[in-house]
Amino acid sequence: MSSESPSAPPATEPVSSLYDTRLPELSRWRRMQIPVIAAAVISVIRVLGPTLRFEELGMHHYRESRARGVPVVSAFWHRCIISATWYWRNRGVVVMNTTNFDGQWTRRVIEHFGFSTAQGSSTRGGLRGLAVMARRMAEGVDSSFTIDGPRGPRYVAKPGPVMLARKTGRPIYVFHIGVEKAHTLEKTWDLMAIPHPFSRAVIVSAPLIPVSPDADAEELERKHAEMQAALERVRDVAESWFGLSEPEREQLRKEWNA
Repeated sequence: MSSESPSAPPATEPVSSLYDTRLPELSRWRRMQIPVIAAAVISVIRVLGPTLRFEELGMHHYRESRARGVPVVSAFWHRCIISATWYWRNRGVVVMNTTNFDGQWTRRVIEHFGFSTAQGSSTRGGLRGLAVMARRMAEGVDSSFTIDGPRGPRYVAKPGPVMLARKTGRPIYVFHIGVEKAHTLEKTWDLMAIPHPFSRAVIVSAPLIPVSPDADAEELERKHAEMQAALERVRDVAESWFGLSEPEREQLRKEWNA
């Protein structure tokens, strides 16, 4: 009889961080917090959302694409996530969502408002998340990224939308929502804006950004720069909108709605 010990079972193959969408281990306390935080945020949005009065600038870019049956890859800054969740509710948009603690309660919130989720982020599970989003877009569904999330840096766009646009052949659509009266969470990385009840809001949408399916690295870099510039422009207009005079706003309406 051989003196060799039985062979050990083969080790589990390591999972690349680009495809790893396993939930991280959380303490019992953190797990208990997830439904509580989600319920609180859902309540805030359900109370505030119906009271907001939206004006749209440049929305024809999005609507014309959808009228042609072409879904879009949308991107927006994390700052306006509360008002954006309400505005885009119940449209089946698939959203890139992280698997960390914040992502787990956020997932409950956005799925409550009729979004679907693809698990992943720029640091973990991103490629798997993009694959899920591409499949959903092939079914005619829009996709969306809070493009400086999940943890910043604030107002620095990550490359996900450009990568997905190249993969799917669908255009990038960027927008920002400005609110006349809102409370800014000054201690949060994103300076999140929580609208006051019955506030006016404006959603500013830029022209669509096409990305060729055979785009090389140089073109992808140009498209990323174009997206960053568009995100900054819609943010600047939306955030300054309610400080402008009515003649100034009317001039911008003509420009953006042309």
